[in-house]
Amino acid sequence: IPNLELKLGHIVLGPERLTRLRETAHFVSEVANFSLDSRAAFVGDSAFAHKGGVHVSAVERNPQTYEHIPPEAVGNRRRVLVSDLSGRANLLAKAEELGFDIHDEQHVLDELKRLEHDGYEFEAAEASFELLVQRLRGAHQPYFELLGFRVIDEHRGASMPMSEATIKIKVADCVEHTAASGNGPVNALDRALRRALGKFYPTLSEMHLSDYKVRVISSRLSGTASLVRVLIASVDEHATWGTVGVSPNIVEASWRALVDSVEYKLTRDGIVPISLDRNKATRELLELTPS
Repeated sequence: IPNLELKLGHIVLGPERLTRLRETAHFVSEVANFSLDSRAAFVGDSAFAHKGGVHVSAVERNPQTYEHIPPEAVGNRRRVLVSDLSGRANLLAKAEELGFDIHDEQHVLDELKRLEHDGYEFEAAEASFELLVQRLRGAHQPYFELLGFRVIDEHRGASMPMSEATIKIKVADCVEHTAASGNGPVNALDRALRRALGKFYPTLSEMHLSDYKVRVISSRLSGTASLVRVLIASVDEHATWGTVGVSPNIVEASWRALVDSVEYKLTRDGIVPISLDRNKATRELLELTPS
């Protein structure tokens, strides 16, 4: 349909209805209960994605050099990917896409490149990238303080392994100490974190993890001591977002990705971090909320 209308000049849907093509494709995939291929022509999330530094620089100057149609014509958008292949142009373009101007903030660019060198990859973790830029620019306030967590994975005889996570956090001057079990240590940690934060930020009940991937990163370490990169996809009724964590410890890498996932959800929803100034209201909330 887009080829007929945009390239051959035939009126099929009309310009206004054509801009709803991506929305319609995602609606159909939801009804049919399957994931839309991110590389699908015209409507996929990566249909207008750009990665290489020279590539991105050219698109910024003249989109027609690498885009056969304007993404907006089919309801899509241009995406700039940030990965180990990224150059300065990618970082600047991605930050600008998110509403940040970091042309004169060299320390932000230097830190982003350092993290990429250490194994971070933001291509599938744009939420982590956005939070990182906010933190480096001093524009992000944490929603809680971690006081500690412990994860236990127990296996007895022929029974299925049991995982339990205990977590202690601080929101303003309120300390919450809770535990949860789950299908594996990461699921248990995720449930414990959201249970602890639920009294303070109820909208977290709207989200859940939809995908979890682990990849070993080549480094000076080897075998089971290698660095691992954890990618987490989270979803609520409005959007899907990706976060990343890197560490030699798979639980720690997962924790970093989980924290970004939760904080991005709250940031995107416009939730203001609870501060000491809201302590009285917080305590009243805790008294009214059952454990």
